[in-house]
Amino acid sequence: MTENRMGRLSARRLSPARVIRITLMTVAFLALFFIMAFPFFYMLTSSLKHDADVFTKSVFYIPNPPVWSNYVRVWTEIDFMQYYLNTIKVTILATAAQLVISALAAYAFAKMRIPAKNFFFGLFIATMMVPWTAIMIPQFVVVTKMHLYDTHAALILLQCFSAFGIFLLRQFFMGIPNELCEAATIDGCGHLRIFTRIMLPLSHSAVSALVIFSFIKVWNDYMAPLIYLQTPSKRTVQLGLSLFRSQYSMEYGLVMAGTVCALLPMILLYMLCEKQITEGIAFSGMKN
Repeated sequence: MTENRMGRLSARRLSPARVIRITLMTVAFLALFFIMAFPFFYMLTSSLKHDADVFTKSVFYIPNPPVWSNYVRVWTEIDFMQYYLNTIKVTILATAAQLVISALAAYAFAKMRIPAKNFFFGLFIATMMVPWTAIMIPQFVVVTKMHLYDTHAALILLQCFSAFGIFLLRQFFMGIPNELCEAATIDGCGHLRIFTRIMLPLSHSAVSALVIFSFIKVWNDYMAPLIYLQTPSKRTVQLGLSLFRSQYSMEYGLVMAGTVCALLPMILLYMLCEKQITEGIAFSGMKN
């Protein structure tokens, strides 16, 4: 009887339909992996090529020997280190400010009793549908009136408020039982203490996900620094990469090498916080 059962299980596992399904899933995953990984492969190999080889050779061509001098030139021909430090400063301060403001607003929308809070939350979320180009000029006028033009403070101020960040944390906060907040209120805790002692410790995955998304958005921002920064020493990494483009040509090997250097902090941050990102997205909006 045991042998017959094992035979039936083996036949079920090796049935043609199951084999076809597994094969199709494997091919689909391999194709998806190729689509996602190929741009990084091409960027890395192009950073080690001469400019003449970037478009004349095959996209799968791996240079031998690699042109490591591209990376040396990136850090020596322009003030790339200063641009790197500027970007780190702006990104860290903007991410921290956005996290604090988004978390406080999300707590108010999720747990505090405010008249018509759902209506105002809907209006706030509706701002996500407004394209940035529609508010670009009003923002520039406001920044200029505040005398923040050509300062890093302008970039930080524009990134402090995030409708997506408030939505993400609000959905996560709503999944935390109200009984915890009510018990803390009975014990004499105010809203600030409930927020810092209960809500934030239970929301580390959503907070980590917001930090990653905000960090990537601010780090990769090109238009805002282009509009609001004029002094060369205040440029960010994204503006620095554009210096390798002249009126009639572009040094693609140097651009790719600089792009690899610019991507390293984001790749490292994602590798360290991958678990928190997936948990924050998966559990946002779950009830109790």
